[in-house]
Amino acid sequence: MEQWEPDADADADDAMDAFLEKFQNEPYSGGFHEDQWEEEFEKVPLFMRKAPSEIDPNENPDLACLQSIIFDEERSPEEQAKTYKNEGNDYFKEKDYKKAVISYSEGLKKKCTDPDLNAVLYTNRAAAQYYLGNFRSALNDVTAAKKLKPCHLKAIIRGALCHLELKNFAEAVNWCDEGLQIDAREKKLLEMRAKADKLKRTEQRDIRKAKMKEKKEQNHNKALLQAVKIYFEDDGGTELYRVPLKSTLLHVLQHPRYFVKALIPAFLVCVGASGFSKNYVRGKKVHQVK
Repeated sequence: MEQWEPDADADADDAMDAFLEKFQNEPYSGGFHEDQWEEEFEKVPLFMRKAPSEIDPNENPDLACLQSIIFDEERSPEEQAKTYKNEGNDYFKEKDYKKAVISYSEGLKKKCTDPDLNAVLYTNRAAAQYYLGNFRSALNDVTAAKKLKPCHLKAIIRGALCHLELKNFAEAVNWCDEGLQIDAREKKLLEMRAKADKLKRTEQRDIRKAKMKEKKEQNHNKALLQAVKIYFEDDGGTELYRVPLKSTLLHVLQHPRYFVKALIPAFLVCVGASGFSKNYVRGKKVHQVK
């Protein structure tokens, strides 16, 4: 005799009828409150417009549960790194660059074996660091990305941009040239190279001008020093002693013919070729201090 199994659909219908009857007779207690439904709606992970900076399991249990699933340490390093990369990208879109840097850094800490993924993490972190004004840190990241993936054009573009910000114009030109070997029509690289080359030439011109000015000033000072003559008189004022420019005050004060008057050392400083100097030494015996 054929055995009949219970009708599963009939059981489901009976259960649904019982639920609807209960729902009609008892008020639903799990709904939003009328006066604060927007705040409660915002706590539902699916409808959150912005995740809280700190997730409190007591305040947001559903979100904490989802986070524990997403960042499960039992997943492979590659999967975890991708999760942190995606999280960093979301923060980057929101212009929260500090949190983006943290997320990309966490992804790199997983030390996955995928060089392309690690290169992306470095390059994306460099972009976030750039917008934070940390140009040297950004440059370090794109350099690391380029080592992992030498043809990574985004890393090269951002590296050239960092060199521009750091005023390393010659290096910026080199990075642009390297990128143009990969894609000779890359517009950003062409524009940056032209700008970097112009700034490099201007910098080199300014350096040459500064060196010429410095040399001119040195020659002027040297000529001035050569023209300056320093003397002191003996006690009678009839003889002069010429002091070498390299002499120290102590050396001169120890000279047997030097006299200090009123406790103040006195010297005569003049331009040797001047009329005053010629008239002053005329008729006087001049000695050279050794």
